[in-house]
Amino acid sequence: MTWLLGYVDPLDPSFVAAVLTITFNPLYWNVVARWEHKTRKLSRAFGSPYLACYSLSVTILLLNFLRSHCFTQAMVSQPKMDSLDTPAAYGLGLALLGLGVVLVLSSFFALGFAGTFLGDYFGILKEARVTVFPFSILDNPMYWGSTANYLGWAIMHASPTGLLLTVLVALTYMVALLYEEPFTAEIYRQKASGPHKRS
Repeated sequence: MTWLLGYVDPLDPSFVAAVLTITFNPLYWNVVARWEHKTRKLSRAFGSPYLACYSLSVTILLLNFLRSHCFTQAMVSQPKMDSLDTPAAYGLGLALLGLGVVLVLSSFFALGFAGTFLGDYFGILKEARVTVFPFSILDNPMYWGSTANYLGWAIMHASPTGLLLTVLVALTYMVALLYEEPFTAEIYRQKASGPHKRS
């Protein structure tokens, strides 16, 4: 890991912007979704939990586009690594990017729109835990698919900066899961323990 630091200028504005967007995004959607679960203020403001969830999803998507843009700008503004700048490495990066896209899209289709964008925090609950592919082979495939996308993109750019930022992406998701998984499990435990009025 330390050898990557020799290629990275941590004070470069594009690198700082990438770090900030990577760490901010999961914090944002967890804070907003928990606040909604506690207060239902978004659902009341929009007149529907579905509209509130869709509105949150728009902001999450825009923030994710911004994160990807900042990630790319940080890579192109800093040096490449010659040992990664090969056709074989590019092919590996492309394969990882393809794997990530498959995991993200298949997760989206398995969960549905509301399920992907924290619908359970808005009271939009699934009847049962999703177990179809890719959840049948991997926990949290949306997050790991996203990480694979960034890793593949970094390798395709032969970018040590991209590799370092991908580690940050993975760590940020792991921290987010420490909060998300128990909270979501509690939502469904409460649903199972008593009658739930579906929204």
